[in-house]
Amino acid sequence: MTIGIKHFLAAVAVSALTAGAAAAQETPTRGGQLVVSLTNTPRVLNPAVQSGIVTGLVGAQLFAAPLRYDEDWTPQPYLAKSWEVSEDGLKVTLFLQEEATFHDGTPITSEDVAFSVDIIKEYHPFKSMFAPVTGVDTPDAHTAVINLSKPHPALMLAMSGQLMSIIPKHIYGDGQDPKNHPRNNEDVVGSGPFKLVEFKPGEHVIMERYEGYWEEELPYLDRIVARIITDSSARAIALENGEMHMSNFEAEPVLINRLSKVDGLTVTKEGYGGVGPIDWLAMNTTKGPLQDVKVRQAIAYAIDKDFILKALLRGTAAEARTGIHPDSPLYHEDVPAYALDLDKANALLDEAGFPMEGGKRFDITMELVPFPGYKPQAEYIKQALSKVGIMVDLKAHPDFPSWAQTMGTMNYDMSLDSVYNWGDPVIGVNRTYMSDNIAKGVWSNTQGYSNARVDELLDAAATENDADKRKALYKEFQEIVAEEVPIYFLNAVPMHTVYSDRVGNPPKGIWASSAPMDRMYLKP
Repeated sequence: MTIGIKHFLAAVAVSALTAGAAAAQETPTRGGQLVVSLTNTPRVLNPAVQSGIVTGLVGAQLFAAPLRYDEDWTPQPYLAKSWEVSEDGLKVTLFLQEEATFHDGTPITSEDVAFSVDIIKEYHPFKSMFAPVTGVDTPDAHTAVINLSKPHPALMLAMSGQLMSIIPKHIYGDGQDPKNHPRNNEDVVGSGPFKLVEFKPGEHVIMERYEGYWEEELPYLDRIVARIITDSSARAIALENGEMHMSNFEAEPVLINRLSKVDGLTVTKEGYGGVGPIDWLAMNTTKGPLQDVKVRQAIAYAIDKDFILKALLRGTAAEARTGIHPDSPLYHEDVPAYALDLDKANALLDEAGFPMEGGKRFDITMELVPFPGYKPQAEYIKQALSKVGIMVDLKAHPDFPSWAQTMGTMNYDMSLDSVYNWGDPVIGVNRTYMSDNIAKGVWSNTQGYSNARVDELLDAAATENDADKRKALYKEFQEIVAEEVPIYFLNAVPMHTVYSDRVGNPPKGIWASSAPMDRMYLKP
């Protein structure tokens, strides 16, 4: 559940006891080489300046964050061994591990925490997640005091996973551009449980245990080899043959169902609540027929979501009704579901002033991002909308930059897209609906959606530390957005982790494999 600021410490204490009891029942084996997959080559290995799941998987091993999160959405100590939150919620004091060092042996200090926050605020794609941070005080080497201009209930999540990697000031503070720093991909000096051995784009990332890691006996593994395998069939074969122990962020229904039948493999969707991926149909509310809410509602009624879930996604995905992922404690499903109803769709289009003439009401273009899995959904939606007189022209983009440019400049009518929640709505959801974030690039408010009450609700939720009050604010937000349909939500992307029976302590926290693997091990 979402926990109010005043309850964090108590929750952590209870969770730590539970985790300790579970660990006592296991006998992890030290040593061995874990082979995992990456579906693409990371652009950079430094998560302080880059988001994304492939950067996240590697980055979470190379760099430590102040906190880690368990599967119950409860913060746990990591680089910060403990923390305190002021009564007014405007100061968060982190007490760092005294023994923690970077991979070159240099001690990790509060100065590095302050430097990392500054870099993330300026260069990370989600830099707004630290917008309320006014500065970081460093009263001593192992105490960092994060100062806020207003309460920030998403801060604890923002200090976990790949979102707040602690990078060395003595490396990245040399005056070079942090986003293009030569040490982002080569000779990386990290703060995490594993250190970089070799990065060959298109082939692999090899990491080995950092012997100076502050946690005694951890990590268990000697080495992690992340093989870059873009072809899903090749990943399936590697898992089936035992050449690979684990594959992550798998979303292709055929592969998921295929591997679910293989003895010795476990296929699970556990652990993706923080990532929070959702497929949706985005609509430009600022031009043409889509300006009218009745048209957008008609489009929703014309699409058979059950067909997408059962036939196209083969039962591997869950329905999504709002912009908040169904696994989030803030998800509210009691909103308009728009079950297939062609009569309602046609009536709404008539009311909106778009009569059927010669089997057609109007033409519209749908942008198609060049990612696997989108084309079947797009072709189905094109066929479905034709039944109510909306003629869809599919525009396939040759690459991601082309699609991103089109979306970021709002030069489109509709587009299928997949967007991640990134833990807390303040980080990954609010950006899509705020009036002051219209067309600020791809994955901003590219719908041009503006609703004063939604702005008010999201602003209030971004500073509300009471869990129940915050949930009520997001409940109303989800109801309004579902009614006005700037986006029609299709499904929670069927991301799964596949791992062999030899894998101990597989990633089941909210960040899936974008979490440290220091406690994973290989069974004999």
